[in-house]
Amino acid sequence: MPHTAAPPALSSPVPRVADRDRRRTSASVVLRSVLEHGPVARSTIARLTGLSPASVTDYCARFTARGLIREAAAPRQSGGVGRPHVPVDLDDSRFVVGGVHVAVPHTTVALLDLRGRVVAERELKHSGATDPYGPYGVLARAADGLAALLDEAPGSRPLGVGFAAGGWVDRDSGTVVEHPLLGWREVPVREVLGAHTGLPVHVDGHARALVNAERLFGRARGSASVLHLFVGNVVDAAFATHDEVHHGPRSQAGAIAHLPVPGGTETCDCGRVGCLQVELSERTLCRRAREAGVVDGTNPTHVVRAAAGGDPVAARLLTERARMTGRAVGLLLDVLNPETVVVTEIGVLSREDCLGALRKAVGTPRAAAVGPTTFADSVLAVAGGSVALDVLYRDPLGASPEAI
Repeated sequence: MPHTAAPPALSSPVPRVADRDRRRTSASVVLRSVLEHGPVARSTIARLTGLSPASVTDYCARFTARGLIREAAAPRQSGGVGRPHVPVDLDDSRFVVGGVHVAVPHTTVALLDLRGRVVAERELKHSGATDPYGPYGVLARAADGLAALLDEAPGSRPLGVGFAAGGWVDRDSGTVVEHPLLGWREVPVREVLGAHTGLPVHVDGHARALVNAERLFGRARGSASVLHLFVGNVVDAAFATHDEVHHGPRSQAGAIAHLPVPGGTETCDCGRVGCLQVELSERTLCRRAREAGVVDGTNPTHVVRAAAGGDPVAARLLTERARMTGRAVGLLLDVLNPETVVVTEIGVLSREDCLGALRKAVGTPRAAAVGPTTFADSVLAVAGGSVALDVLYRDPLGASPEAI
């Protein structure tokens, strides 16, 4: 009688991988619940997450042992019978993450606590594409800046470093693939910063980093979908649904520099007229302000200061830029239809008339969904640090101190 071959057995790594992913997800939702609702009882976390009380207790014990959470000082009575419910909360007293954001005129280095709050911050000037030490010198000085901040906070223990920048940044390889305004190409940021700091380094584009900051700590928490538009010298965007930021192949998603803007007049390096980045760039804003006699430099905050001092030309330049930003938001809304839109743009962050111009250009009824970033006073510091914090909250047992 012929033998029938037995069906192939499932290899053992498959369930182990699935179990590991499930544990990582469960740990993430528990720590996120503590972040969002703490001080909170373990029984409440179980109800919010759908996990069993035993699982929640186990994860909370692990987080406590690692120093990520702590029991609140005063237990809450549960109703007069049984043991009181002892709430847990984030322990934001000991751990920090480093943040590095490289902009065109300067680098921002910072320390952030587990709630995404900036503990310390410093700005380091560099010369961009003409910096004599190149990208490696810029990164070395950033590492030195972080070390100086840590020296000034001796009780803080760093969990890792987050790096953010504009341009094309590949999260998986930890590389700035291309940043034309800085003159950077294929810069291995993770490798370089890791060698200088001795810490885990996580790398992402600043628009995506700020989406993660908004969903963890800001106005987009709980939103099913979020669009972030960053308007500085670099103009780019990021989009997230259900806590997942879309990266695309080699993290190229969000490259909108050459999106055509209706009514644009500036000639782009690509040869076309009216590309989004050249129209809205802070360089363009400052050049127009110089031509109008408003300022004599290249710092966009000086344009905002002039407008605050009553200069009508400065105010007009800022509101017109906000209006064009609103047109760009409207185009992205048509394509992506997000629940929440966050805009980082200096006029919108500083002036109600700019926010009004932005929303008017977006149009009703969608304008109500559009607002400025939560982190107006520390947006670049938060962009860098939130790259590392996103990793922590996605995999708290893998990214917490025992793993370092």
